[in-house]
Amino acid sequence: MIVFFSGALVLLLLVILWQYLRLREHGRQLEYIHSKLESIMDRGSHERLLLFNSDPALQKLLASLNSLLDVNHKGAVEMARQEQSMRHMLANISHDLKTPLTVVLGYIETLLQDDSMPAEEQERVLRTIHAKAEEVITLMNRFFDLAKLESGDKDIPLTKVETGELCRRNILSFYELLSAKGSEVQIDIPDEPLFIMGNEEALDRVLGNLLSNAISYGDAGGVLGLRLYSQADKVCIEVWDKGKGISEDHQDKIFERLYTLEDSRNRTYQGSGLGLTITKRLTEQMNGSIKLTSKPYIRTSFTLSFRRLDY
Repeated sequence: MIVFFSGALVLLLLVILWQYLRLREHGRQLEYIHSKLESIMDRGSHERLLLFNSDPALQKLLASLNSLLDVNHKGAVEMARQEQSMRHMLANISHDLKTPLTVVLGYIETLLQDDSMPAEEQERVLRTIHAKAEEVITLMNRFFDLAKLESGDKDIPLTKVETGELCRRNILSFYELLSAKGSEVQIDIPDEPLFIMGNEEALDRVLGNLLSNAISYGDAGGVLGLRLYSQADKVCIEVWDKGKGISEDHQDKIFERLYTLEDSRNRTYQGSGLGLTITKRLTEQMNGSIKLTSKPYIRTSFTLSFRRLDY
């Protein structure tokens, strides 16, 4: 009996010792995890927690912590991208506001200092001041429109829209300008009516932005096209040209706020960088999508896609 109790006591002591060693090892591992996690967070590195351990609970903890580190890293990358985008946006809007305002101030100083200016010249200067002031107002209105779209404050009611008539109306509004430039116009609109759920005012603005963009940047190709077609359950509107196009380096950024190609910052184009961003936001508000494909001097196209209505 004594031998049995002695053996049981020894076994109990061994179990206690094993549990103690196991807990101490767990403590060391948890301390390692804590210090390593602090180090990763302090340095902002993309390291992961690695620990060779067969404990399922500890393995689950490590997997969860590594998932959180992935989310944190992605958030940091996105924040850095947003900060860079914001700096770029502020630089662009500063440029776009400064240019017309500088002209306005210069002409105002001329009017104040030159008392002998002929009436005809004064009228020309005042008309220039008026035009430049309108540029600033237009830019600010676009900026506020974009802010409303991104905050969800701008309501866009959707109704049944026949896209064929919409496309004809919009291309006709630019026909005189295209004729004056000597550009060829290719229109491909089927006789069959194609319906979508959309907003006519928003669609007019979207198409107007895409057509004016194609005229401004693609006129070197001498041709502008508008194509309406159905594809499976989609209705697609494509605006294309054969101009200099958009390089691959710019294609993933072209819809960003106030992003403009370098050569758009001249007096010929006067690009604000807001048109395509507003176009994308309006399209998404109507449950559609927009895609860009570009091969310089071959074909550059913006394609809108909406769900087709069959009733």
